[in-house]
Amino acid sequence: MAGWVLLTHDLVGGTTATRSFGDGKQLGEFVFQQAAADSGEDDGVLMGFVYDSATDRNQLAVLDAAALEDVASIHLPHRVPAGFHRNRVSTGQ
Repeated sequence: MAGWVLLTHDLVGGTTATRSFGDGKQLGEFVFQQAAADSGEDDGVLMGFVYDSATDRNQLAVLDAAALEDVASIHLPHRVPAGFHRNRVSTGQ
């Protein structure tokens, strides 16, 4: 089974960047976290779950949003259900 690919589209420049995670990997929804309130459009990270069908486990992938390169990878000891969504709660600051 071929792996899924993450795509980012630059609608102004007309380019597409891709990131493969390998065979047997399935991707969940990736979300963008801006580095700071006044940061540029790609200045931040993309975070999402990557499921490995061979091990039946997930990792949380944290990627540089501009380069799609690894910033961090958190390997989870179990599978996260497909469709799992996160919630963000304000700290009141």
